[in-house]
Amino acid sequence: MTVTSGDFDLTLDELRVVARYAAEAAEDVLPVFEDAHPGDPRPRAAVDAAWEFVHGARRTRLQRVTSVDAHRAAREASTDAARLAAQAAGDAAAAAYLHPIAKAHQVGHILRAAANAARIAEITAGDDPAAADEALERARRRASPVLVDVLGRYPLAPTGRSRVAHLMSALDASLRETG
Repeated sequence: MTVTSGDFDLTLDELRVVARYAAEAAEDVLPVFEDAHPGDPRPRAAVDAAWEFVHGARRTRLQRVTSVDAHRAAREASTDAARLAAQAAGDAAAAAYLHPIAKAHQVGHILRAAANAARIAEITAGDDPAAADEALERARRRASPVLVDVLGRYPLAPTGRSRVAHLMSALDASLRETG
């Protein structure tokens, strides 16, 4: 099946590649949220929903609902790192619904979970930028040619003032350079 309601086509297989990339990043940092909020299952449910889609399940309301719930958990998080981890989980579930619209903000649906993971690495290393650089390098190596091809259909990541926006832009540039 192909999603054609935009500027270009995306296949479900391509969406699964994007969702896998986001889910891997989110799963790596999920313990940060769970350690801060052990009784809140919402981000874990979003990551699980992302994996269901990655492994062949249809896109359903499950991905949408768990994504929204994980983003709500992010707004309620007690630390910046926990907020970023919950947001990454929400992004992983939402990746199943990446829109084939040539808008820069769509790049966030592809790369923000990895950028959040890099920022979390930086925070946990005492705001050491080298930790973020290492995490971005791991994210770059995890990116498949299909992911880079999908990314290339979109404009460059939006520039923003936040550290996550800067990390996402750096990852975006690195992936496009290698692709």
